[in-house]
Amino acid sequence: MSYENLRAEICDVCHKMWQQGWVAANDGNVSVKIADGIIICTPTGISKSFITPEKLLVVDEKLNILEGAEGYKPSSEMKMHLRCYKEREDVRAVVHAHPPTATGFAVAGKSLDEYSMIETVIAIGSIPVTPYGTPSTDEVPNAIAPYLREHDVLLLKNHGALTVGCDLITAYYRMETLELYAKISLTAHLLGGAEEIGQGDIDKLMYLRENYYHVTGRHPGYKKYNKREDE
Repeated sequence: MSYENLRAEICDVCHKMWQQGWVAANDGNVSVKIADGIIICTPTGISKSFITPEKLLVVDEKLNILEGAEGYKPSSEMKMHLRCYKEREDVRAVVHAHPPTATGFAVAGKSLDEYSMIETVIAIGSIPVTPYGTPSTDEVPNAIAPYLREHDVLLLKNHGALTVGCDLITAYYRMETLELYAKISLTAHLLGGAEEIGQGDIDKLMYLRENYYHVTGRHPGYKKYNKREDE
């Protein structure tokens, strides 16, 4: 993808996030790693509905601005994005938003750790709530770091959601999947509770994930799938 097309794609994702009600006012941020230590990101203080290619910034790993229009600066929450890139070499894009239903689970301190929907098992697995951290500080990066090893999708306690991917569209799709699953899970609980998929069927879904769908990223686990890499 050309540099210009990538910038256009970031803007398209920002506009979709706003249109779907995942962000309001200045909420949320998006970044893409284009080379070691070089990242394109959305600026702070601007609604995602107003993002245009020329408003995007190119920064280094210390958030020094390498390219960008005068008056724009990166969000302080980029510290969270930088931690994702540091912890995971396979991550090339990060999306942070406040999708209402999923964020409702985060505010309630409830993880989405049921394996009750086929598409979610294959795509993202269980979704934890990370410990509370004060925005714009190192508390949030430190809170998410232990979870990044096995998860591509995180609920940020009392805050919102974070997804990572090998490219921007993958990270965006994971946010879509998260919010839809949160809505379905909430409905299921209102109806008396979700019925989880059995371990044998999860094994089959994991086989499909690895051998048919070839899903990238990490999959947190269920029994044999939650072993640490160093074990």
